[in-house]
Amino acid sequence: MDSSAPEQIGRYRVLGELGRGAMGVVYRAEDPLLNRTVAIKTILMSSDPAVRSEYEARFRQEAKAAGGLNHPNLITIHDIGREGDLAYMAMELLEGVELREMMKSGPLELPFVLDVLAQVADGLAFAHERGVVHRDVKPGNIMIVNGRRAKVMDFGVARMRASDIETQVGAVLGSPKYMSPEQVTGGKIEGRSDLFSLGVSLYQLICGTLPFQGESLAQLMFRIANEPHGNILKIRPDVPRCVVKIINKALDKDVEKRYQSGAEMAEALRRCAGSLRGEK
Repeated sequence: MDSSAPEQIGRYRVLGELGRGAMGVVYRAEDPLLNRTVAIKTILMSSDPAVRSEYEARFRQEAKAAGGLNHPNLITIHDIGREGDLAYMAMELLEGVELREMMKSGPLELPFVLDVLAQVADGLAFAHERGVVHRDVKPGNIMIVNGRRAKVMDFGVARMRASDIETQVGAVLGSPKYMSPEQVTGGKIEGRSDLFSLGVSLYQLICGTLPFQGESLAQLMFRIANEPHGNILKIRPDVPRCVVKIINKALDKDVEKRYQSGAEMAEALRRCAGSLRGEK
């Protein structure tokens, strides 16, 4: 085990490190109470007492909401707590591959992409119906287990990040390329914002590039809010019409013209996949 890793977090015995990001470290750990292996996501809290208090309150609120979600396409959260300067979340340990990693070896098969993103849309629909918005949907937050099952990770973490914006600006804006227009302009964020981000992910999985790019964060945010996304057919002329239609609808600047629910988007993805297989 990494010598820098704690031996214990709450009641959990740390077995090793799984990964790390801007906000903290994820460990593999053992829960001695229930005799199971879990993943522990740790978040280093701000040293400012006022920010810290709000941060922890939001963390608990969001983790509690996400912990109430029980769906086959959402990661299961078992427990939350605090250990010194760390807030932590104990969750289901997934043995699989992030969609982000799968993309690195080249374009993925179109039926596979449509299938897994329909599963993601199913999971988002379930969460949205219960008032939980993800806010950071992207291939790096989608795990593929057993080859085909999609699991959405990191529910609750994105909103918690916003409360620590003064000390963690870089982390808060860690995934701006996937943000919706209302996210970059400070508007109201709800379920349809997640569906925009899912549309960005679909575009990237199909085209191998992102729909909005900029030489600076300000330029990128301006383009997301004001400019049309890149023409899919210029990059991949062979993309089926139904796929182009789904992406265009998901990436509409006007939330009223997007898919209005994850269920609606999931149905469109499956209908498109069916048409490619020659189903009626």
